[in-house]
Amino acid sequence: MSRFISTFRSSSAQLSIVLAVILATGCSQPTTLQEIREEGVLHVITRVAPSIYYQDREQDTGYDYELARLFANELGVELRVRVADDNSEILSVLSRNYAHVGLAGLTQRPDFDNQYRSVPIGVSAQSVIVYHKEVPAPESLEDLASETIHMLADSNHEHLIADPANEAGPIIQKHPGLDAAGLLARVESGEFGYAAVASNELDLNHVFFPKVYEAFALNEPSDLVWLFPAAQDDTLVNAAEAFMERVNNNGTMAQLAERFYGHLDRLNYVGARTFMHHVENRLPRYQSLFKDYAQESGMDWRLLAAIGYQESHWRPNAVSPTGVRGLMMLTRTTANYIGINNRLDAEESIEGGARYFRMVHGRIPDRIPEPDRTWFALASYNVGFGHLEDARRLAESAGKDPDRWMDVKEFLPLLAQKEWYTKTRFGYARGHEPVVYVQNIRRYYDVLVRITEPDAPSASGLEDQLAWLGDNEAGPEAPAKESQPDLRADLPPELRLIPPTL
Repeated sequence: MSRFISTFRSSSAQLSIVLAVILATGCSQPTTLQEIREEGVLHVITRVAPSIYYQDREQDTGYDYELARLFANELGVELRVRVADDNSEILSVLSRNYAHVGLAGLTQRPDFDNQYRSVPIGVSAQSVIVYHKEVPAPESLEDLASETIHMLADSNHEHLIADPANEAGPIIQKHPGLDAAGLLARVESGEFGYAAVASNELDLNHVFFPKVYEAFALNEPSDLVWLFPAAQDDTLVNAAEAFMERVNNNGTMAQLAERFYGHLDRLNYVGARTFMHHVENRLPRYQSLFKDYAQESGMDWRLLAAIGYQESHWRPNAVSPTGVRGLMMLTRTTANYIGINNRLDAEESIEGGARYFRMVHGRIPDRIPEPDRTWFALASYNVGFGHLEDARRLAESAGKDPDRWMDVKEFLPLLAQKEWYTKTRFGYARGHEPVVYVQNIRRYYDVLVRITEPDAPSASGLEDQLAWLGDNEAGPEAPAKESQPDLRADLPPELRLIPPTL
């Protein structure tokens, strides 16, 4: 009997353990990733900034947003975005675990260690001191002793400046509710003498504030991160880290960085001031013409105006040493072909430029999505379709994507090197020029959009703005430039598309 009781007790104990395991398993809390998939929603909190998130023609975009959209797609859930007033609100929401991810444009800070978890997003930034042009230029924090340095609330900069042991150090003034553009606008006006901003936000906004000068950086570049509540388990953070590794390895992250940041280094401060001067003094004479003929061609007038500025600085009597003329710098044969009689007449030149670019854009393969299709069209407008095709073939032979501008623009400059152009069908070209040409136009376009749409943080995400030409845009083949032979005669029909150059 005792042996039976002993066996029974042993069996009962084992059963109790099994039941306990079953009950524990059945009642265990689902992981963060399981909760997201069960609800079907990834909740993100962010703020409006050209480096993070904004609406472009009623479409959401921005570097962080595009990454978050791809991440939600990978998880198979909806991306739901809540917009905060500033970083203080984002951090408050995350600390209470009211959102899954925070997109705040911040780097990892010492005070985040026990409050938030972070995942780098492939972009780095540093804290930069800027100043109004009429105040003394500082070279270090020592030069700013007892001066006020303005910054956004809960920014990356405070811990780099604050020194409790130094009573004579700078005075920090934080501004809840302001964004980087608002901060820079106050420096521009002279209301603020000095400010600290993130270098990536300065890059995206600096051209709009020519009276704001950059002084020095407070630190070395650090990775920008997504923030996750400390109350979450590891599952979502691990999934985000794996996702970032994949999009970094497959080139998606680099393509996004090129899309939002790749054109920002082309417009220096002198060029920016000159451009703004011409926007105020020259553009009003031709703005209605750009609008009329852009509308007729189904394109954004600001892109047409940006092309015109790059070509001639909006000078209707411009003449190049090679004989191209007018505001849009058309060749004689191109002008004749598209029905333009007087290239030095501003209206005829703008009409011709719009008509010709429409045709060029229409010859770029439909499979290439915007905005890359427009970047290719701009490059072709500048250097010619044949040379562009040569660069695309070189990119493809090197294992790159011939349908991605960020890949092909690396190979265009090789067309000026004998070891490369001798292997191509169309031969030598000054391949650096179309790269700079496209980047400049992108920046001019950016500025024109900001001027005409003051609420738009940036115009770097252009898919919707540039999907304007439709399916029936291709016209007949145009003649070659008069100073060059038509090298396309021996090409198959699908490659004999547009003139080698303007």
